[in-house]
Amino acid sequence: MSAVRSAIAAVELTVAVVGIAVTVSRHPLVRAGLKAAPHLMTPAMRQAAAGAVLDAAYAAGVAARRVVPRKIIQ
Repeated sequence: MSAVRSAIAAVELTVAVVGIAVTVSRHPLVRAGLKAAPHLMTPAMRQAAAGAVLDAAYAAGVAARRVVPRKIIQ
């Protein structure tokens, strides 16, 4: 398969995925679920989500410290 055909296939796949995403997002059940989602979240779920975000941020900082030279950080 040539590079041009691969590029065209990738573009076609991208267009198809975006089309499906738009179609699904317009479905009434999906819209109702997204509208109700904030009301279904409990305080424990919020705390767990906040903890997960903080853990991910810490892990990103650790990874950045390993990759970025000290001269740039200080």
